[in-house]
Amino acid sequence: MSIGTGIVLVVIGAILTFALDLQVEGINFDLVGYIMMAAGAVVFIIGLLLMMRKRTSVTTVRNGTDGANGSVSERRTSTTPDETI
Repeated sequence: MSIGTGIVLVVIGAILTFALDLQVEGINFDLVGYIMMAAGAVVFIIGLLLMMRKRTSVTTVRNGTDGANGSVSERRTSTTPDETI
């Protein structure tokens, strides 16, 4: 979601900066557009970094008894983004 938000901010900022020619007292639309484009680039980069980080979840299940004659079965599951579809 942050990647899409970054793209939207860049597009709106570019429209304010390059496409509109509005003159309103107290508001500089060019500056607002540049600020929105910079914020969109930062949000986009943060979104990419969060998406590319490695996520791992490990599940361990133990069944059985832990006595001298008992049996123990253990199952481990590891999931990373490359393994999921």
